[in-house]
Amino acid sequence: MAINNPYKAYQNNSVTTASPGELTLMLYTGSLKFINIAKKAIEEKNVEVKNTNIQKAQAIVQEMMVTLNMDIPMSNELLPLYDYINRRLMEANIKNDVTILEEAEGMLTEFRDTWKQAIQINRQQQHGGQRQA
Repeated sequence: MAINNPYKAYQNNSVTTASPGELTLMLYTGSLKFINIAKKAIEEKNVEVKNTNIQKAQAIVQEMMVTLNMDIPMSNELLPLYDYINRRLMEANIKNDVTILEEAEGMLTEFRDTWKQAIQINRQQQHGGQRQA
């Protein structure tokens, strides 16, 4: 019999009840977490942890690439940026280069922050519309 883990249950519930916008925000946050772990691992010369976490960050970026709705014009601008980040993550992994990871981290941070603002604006508009009704 498995022991119930309340934190794991909360995490699973957070993902299953999140809106698509919130899921995207979680992906950005996850990729940044893995990059930070990889940076620390490079400094500690822990190749295995570095490799695993860069690959996790890459998997998230690749997932974001394949799930873009290419009918939306903005997606045509995001795809090459995601591809660039993915290639830089590969290069950072090969070269054990924290500077390259920081470049990818900076770009993903900007995406995350912009996405967070978009969610907040959308919520304000939805709640504002409900008050007027």
